[in-house]
Amino acid sequence: MDDLAATNRTDDGKGAAEPSAAPGTETGPLPGGRAQPKTDKSEATRALILETAMRLFQERGYEKTTMRAIAGEAGISVGNAYYYFAGKEFLIQGFYDRMTHDHAANARNRMTETRDFAERLEIAITSWIDTAAPYHEFAAQFFRTAADPTSSLSPFSNESHPARATAVELFREVLAGSDLAPKLDAELVGLLPDVLWLHLMVVVLYWVFDRTEDTARTREFVRRSTPMAARLINLSRYRVFRPIVRDAKGLIQDFILPTIGKVATK
Repeated sequence: MDDLAATNRTDDGKGAAEPSAAPGTETGPLPGGRAQPKTDKSEATRALILETAMRLFQERGYEKTTMRAIAGEAGISVGNAYYYFAGKEFLIQGFYDRMTHDHAANARNRMTETRDFAERLEIAITSWIDTAAPYHEFAAQFFRTAADPTSSLSPFSNESHPARATAVELFREVLAGSDLAPKLDAELVGLLPDVLWLHLMVVVLYWVFDRTEDTARTREFVRRSTPMAARLINLSRYRVFRPIVRDAKGLIQDFILPTIGKVATK
């Protein structure tokens, strides 16, 4: 955490005084060290901090950007910045939240004209790359924090559940709106959205370290791997592949899904 935090803490170790809540509004922190916005004004302040942080990360880099600099650019006190985000690293959770919502909206808009599953899947993943493109330069710095499996900032953690749930729901729509969904085993349909999200995580990892212009290699990886994934899923509906499908479902249920946090921490 930025060492300037200490100058904005009270003697009992708590942060700056919380902005007053509107009567009847929810209180308490959001997952990942984020304050629960209580009014339209506090939601606007939180959004301003995040927007300012993202801009400074792009201009100066993640490591060189401090919470004091973010607060100064946003025109708020450092203590207020720490009230909404417990430290600079927790802005990553805010980044996850905004990215997943922007990505989902963009992908839904782009795949309305097709019911072909392979096309819908490629659109959804390419849409993520396009949405994340402005942040590629400092993505590796984010990854260092998020890659720790014990960190609450990991995309697999309980604290990341809200953002992950948004992404999984998008992949549920990718499948449900396709011509393939009615042909698949119902249990497999229930498992696939989480598996497709894991496929996106593989793409994200590749994207983080891709230094080609406009991440061209990542885009080519998606272009070539997506039809392959779609064909494998399509084959699962044939009787001859049922034993393999059952084995695959067992592996997913026993070894993959249990590693993904399913609960939003309160």
